[in-house]
Amino acid sequence: MKILITEDEPIVADELEAIVTDLGHQVIGIAGSSRRALTLAQMTTCDLALVDVHLSDGITGPAVARHLSEDAHATVIFTTSNPQQIPRDFSSACGIIVKPYSEHAVKSAITFVVDCMQTGSSPRPKPRALELSPAYAARWKVGSIGKP
Repeated sequence: MKILITEDEPIVADELEAIVTDLGHQVIGIAGSSRRALTLAQMTTCDLALVDVHLSDGITGPAVARHLSEDAHATVIFTTSNPQQIPRDFSSACGIIVKPYSEHAVKSAITFVVDCMQTGSSPRPKPRALELSPAYAARWKVGSIGKP
């Protein structure tokens, strides 16, 4: 898969890139701002985007997620420490990985998307959290996948 990482924290972006490449996928770029993410999306296609809610230009992740999902036809998963800032409709994303996240959670999320693509099912219809604390899971009323 071709994966876009939208993350403004360089250490976190590098960690995500290492996880993605360890799984054998290609990182098409790392964007720290919404402008850079949209530019990368225009220059190339991606199958999956890992999108932080708060980027260097503010809380622009939901707008980026909506564009990537609806216009660029990419599957989107939020990676955020602020899930309360995600719109109720998830901005067309299929889930959330809450920071601080484990390597296992990221790998499980990517594997979930790959499995959906291989079986022809869409991960988008029912947004669900990929790793949430019990308090957030109760608040968002979503299931949890990717737990060890």
